[in-house]
Amino acid sequence: MLHVRSIWNGAISFGLVSIPIKLVNATESHSISFRQIHTEDGGRIRYRKVCELEDREVPPSEIGKGYEDADGTIIPITEEDLASLPLPTAKTIEIVAFVPADRIDPLQMDASYYLQASGAPAAKPYILLREALKRSNKVAIAKFALRGRERLGMLRVVGEAIAMHGLLWPDEVRAPEGLAPDTDVTVRDKELDLADALMDTLGEVDLEDLHDEYREAVEEVIAAKAAGEAPPKSPEPATGGKVLDLMAALENSVRAARESRGEDAEHAEVKSLPQRKTARAAPKETGGKKSTSTAKKTAAKKTTAAKKSTSKASQGQGTAKKTASKSAAKKTPAKKSTPRKRSA
Repeated sequence: MLHVRSIWNGAISFGLVSIPIKLVNATESHSISFRQIHTEDGGRIRYRKVCELEDREVPPSEIGKGYEDADGTIIPITEEDLASLPLPTAKTIEIVAFVPADRIDPLQMDASYYLQASGAPAAKPYILLREALKRSNKVAIAKFALRGRERLGMLRVVGEAIAMHGLLWPDEVRAPEGLAPDTDVTVRDKELDLADALMDTLGEVDLEDLHDEYREAVEEVIAAKAAGEAPPKSPEPATGGKVLDLMAALENSVRAARESRGEDAEHAEVKSLPQRKTARAAPKETGGKKSTSTAKKTAAKKTTAAKKSTSKASQGQGTAKKTASKSAAKKTPAKKSTPRKRSA
């Protein structure tokens, strides 16, 4: 059972059903508190509440509230004045609607409280509201007054209890205008794929495994100085250069995340970056097989051209000879051949 001092007593108004409850804080701070001291001698620096009219320190029992008017006049406001405000939410958490939980903007979320049933008569209507919230898969929106102002609240089931989250009024949440980059940026599919791979690699985490390392480090410093020892030194921060290639940074992040989880980084499904084309062509090799092959091709071309020209010249010469012989045959008459005599 949670033994926490209640900060507000009242009732939940659920239609005509009234549920007496106590409001207790659902969270607690574990941050380390420091005192202000005089650095010269270590003496405590204290603040004293002094009445400026009487110039004397006054005890808490003599301190009340007052509203300063525009002309500087102080108008006293007592706790009785605030308790008798003409509002139904002065001592009541008034449920006004039931909505799906995703209708609530997380930016509106404020402090968290538990609602504790006050006395045995409150048990049944408390459980009735709790079970109705469970079955509807909705949250209740309510109005209540706390610490001098009316607030919005969201009621939901946590375990077997009803919790209430204080909500800011919609006009108290600033719009994110002018905060997003106004430059034209194109995100490539490969970059999104690597971002998805990094998200999958990091995966989920049990929030119970997370702890406040800053507070632990401060406690180590305090313990060391209390023992008269030198406080531990912080490790040197990693000096990272300017990231010029987003793809390379994402690939390295995926690889590092998988290594930290004990996975085989060599089998990580990370695609290598495509090589960029430069404006200048790469210089050709002057030696080796490529140059020899090129020389052979060039020589072969020259030889073939020479053969063709020689063949054409030969054909030209042959044609000239034939023409000359024909013209000579026309000019010179053919001689009659004399038959040979056969010997007896």
